[in-house]
Amino acid sequence: MLEAIFKNSSQQIVLKYKTQLEQINGLEDNLKLFTDLELKEQTTKLKNRLLKGETKYSILPEAFALIREASRRVLGLRLFDVQLIGGIVLTEGKIAEMKTGEGKTLVALLPTFLNALYGKGTHVITVNDYLARRDAEYVGQVHSFLGLNVGLIQDNMEPAERKKN
Repeated sequence: MLEAIFKNSSQQIVLKYKTQLEQINGLEDNLKLFTDLELKEQTTKLKNRLLKGETKYSILPEAFALIREASRRVLGLRLFDVQLIGGIVLTEGKIAEMKTGEGKTLVALLPTFLNALYGKGTHVITVNDYLARRDAEYVGQVHSFLGLNVGLIQDNMEPAERKKN
């Protein structure tokens, strides 16, 4: 009993999100069997479920599992559980602190995909034009693979181009 009270903060966070992690991880083997087209079709299915009134939290496990598989195929990078937790934390509107090299850019794929399913646009703010371009071109491939549009705003763009993006 005392062990549960005195767990360190990292252990407490993992326990809090254990059920969602298990749901996401439980979908992985099945998604590996999907063709690229079938994966892309899942985006439309998730959008439709949101339109019918489901919440983003009810589809979160499927959306995150979909991003994990797409990232594995497109970038050759499989998101780790700690990155999935970071995505859940961001989805909840909280701050997820991560050190350099722990995959913040990959983590951002998760809530941006989930929120983009509403069809109203999702923005990632990066104050450095170089990093914004790099990330849009590199990890943006995952969202594009799943049928979403990826835009980029740079300092030197004309207003019309900025608005389009």
